[in-house]
Amino acid sequence: MEKGLIAIGAGIAVFTGFMTGLGEGTVAAHACDAIGKNPEAESKIRSTMILGIALSETCAIYGLLVSILLIFVY
Repeated sequence: MEKGLIAIGAGIAVFTGFMTGLGEGTVAAHACDAIGKNPEAESKIRSTMILGIALSETCAIYGLLVSILLIFVY
């Protein structure tokens, strides 16, 4: 029973990585649209996009870390 709950918790933690990937894809798509509409603002859009993706990627890394800890420590 305990191992099953740990596996469910690890699966939920890995789910954060999946959702982060969807979010980053959406951000990149909208950034491409914005650059297409306003090419002069390309550097501002790109730097803001990279900062946002980097911040959201930390959530995915923490989810991976939690899932690894749940599987191998407990």
